[in-house]
Amino acid sequence: MASTSVPPGARAGGPPARSYSGWVTGLALFAGVVMLVTGLLNVFQGIVAVARDDLIVTTPRYVFRFDVTAWGWTHIVLGILVAVIGAFVLRGIAWARYAGMGLAALSTIANFLWLPYYPVWSGVLITLDILVIWALALYHED
Repeated sequence: MASTSVPPGARAGGPPARSYSGWVTGLALFAGVVMLVTGLLNVFQGIVAVARDDLIVTTPRYVFRFDVTAWGWTHIVLGILVAVIGAFVLRGIAWARYAGMGLAALSTIANFLWLPYYPVWSGVLITLDILVIWALALYHED
């Protein structure tokens, strides 16, 4: 007699259901931790720009020219938001993943505009923000 039970990981009458391994959940954890760290580092970077804007070296002929002190406040606010949403991502809140992708995109743009002031640091943060977007976009709840 043939068995009519459906094997694990398969749906009756269709392709096998997607099963996510632990590394996908690990990527969401990675994204939350990276968001906390980069958020706090952006806050510290913003504090330096506000408190000691003479430490920030500017290039004279860059297309995007900003007041360093105002830009420091931008980094402080954005950093706080990224860190707070990163904490919500770590708690597993579904909306936080979408907010995290949006804030990581804003952080990518902000760090692109910050390139002439801290080129290597901005490049590192852009890379981390893109990894955060990828990790959060990959995770799906079943």
